[in-house]
Amino acid sequence: MREIIFDTETTGLDNQQDRVIEIGGVELANKFPTGRTFHVFINAQGKKVHPDALAVHGITDEFLEDKPSFSEIIEEMSQIFDGAKLVAHNANFDIGFLNAEYARLGLPPIDPGRVIDTLALARRRHPMGPNSLDALCKRYGIDNSHRTKHGALLDAELLAEVYIEMNGGRQAALGLSEKDASGSAQNRQNTVASTGRRPEPLPSRMSDEERAAHQKLVEGLGEKALWNNYSD
Repeated sequence: MREIIFDTETTGLDNQQDRVIEIGGVELANKFPTGRTFHVFINAQGKKVHPDALAVHGITDEFLEDKPSFSEIIEEMSQIFDGAKLVAHNANFDIGFLNAEYARLGLPPIDPGRVIDTLALARRRHPMGPNSLDALCKRYGIDNSHRTKHGALLDAELLAEVYIEMNGGRQAALGLSEKDASGSAQNRQNTVASTGRRPEPLPSRMSDEERAAHQKLVEGLGEKALWNNYSD
């Protein structure tokens, strides 16, 4: 299954008035990073960045002046986003902004069935919280010390690590690298073959007294007792 872990930065909080100014995405295949990413800054088409938003992400109006419009990046974005599950933290916010941008271009909204909200997942797994991205990084031992401000690609990369951990993480991967995880069927067969029986069974740890007590117990269970199938 292909999934895009993504994040957006915007000029403000109102998706009908404000605009998307940054999108970052990380591709996973069966919960493993493929190495494929998407990252773009977007011209706000005259909408000024609200001071509160600027304090969060640090993206200025001047920086965005020479960036492409949303209509100019939609084709490239679609090449990686289309056909994948879309995973975001507090997904209603990001999807609401993307749908507003789509509507301005006369495009249909994103199918809600494609969307996975990691905030909702986190609240079910950790109902006592907190469940912010920073808090989840701390919970799962993910280094986010370089996150001094929000950034769409950085946040998507951190969220991808969190999402993998929430779905079994290192245990599910058994410590494999991406190359190991996508290894040949022969390698997987070899791994399974190495877990066969011991050449010689280990000696019993039961003492003679314990063996006699067990046998006495089994005899008292009657002829149809299941234990009779395993008697010496």
